[in-house]
Amino acid sequence: MSNVKACIFDLDGVIVDTAKYHYLAWKRLANELGFDFTEKDNERLKGVSRMESLEILLEIGQVEVDEKTKVELAEKKNGWYREYITKMDESEILPGAKEFIETLKENNFKVAIGSSSKNTMTILESINMVDYFDAIIDGNKITKAKPEPEVFLLGAEALGINPKECVVFEDAKAGIEAAKRAGMFAIGVGSPEILKDADKIIPSMKNLTLDILDF
Repeated sequence: MSNVKACIFDLDGVIVDTAKYHYLAWKRLANELGFDFTEKDNERLKGVSRMESLEILLEIGQVEVDEKTKVELAEKKNGWYREYITKMDESEILPGAKEFIETLKENNFKVAIGSSSKNTMTILESINMVDYFDAIIDGNKITKAKPEPEVFLLGAEALGINPKECVVFEDAKAGIEAAKRAGMFAIGVGSPEILKDADKIIPSMKNLTLDILDF
């Protein structure tokens, strides 16, 4: 076994798939503004902050609004998104995620969430997983979104673990970049084409063993 002592997990796309709810909320906003927003368009928003996502959406729809309206639109989208995620339950935990985290804890690894989402606690409460983590760093605790490494560095600090002894599980290109900039090992969960800069790439969290932490 390597010198890995902690694992830091992104939330969206790694432990749960909230991307569909983001998509539904953004699509609803686009439709209200008079244009359509496709799943292909939605790929551009992965791992991007809410306000940056809104800018992309407005660019796609060729809609121009002032700054005050942008804030109002972002809040409207988030309100719809929160409506969706409060109805989530444990059945929406992605296959293998909970089991792997349980294995980590049984073997004395520290475990944290490192997510840019300001709705992290709402989601964890909905799926009954708040108590699984030794530290939870979310969008309310950071000033710089991924690919800045802040979220993961704060996670390591909260765990009391050297960044070099941390492994990050991420499904977004920006998240992999953030992990590497934090000096951590990065495991990409998803597409090899998108996550090619990761140290290792896995299709999902299903059937994971501690061997994945051998670096």
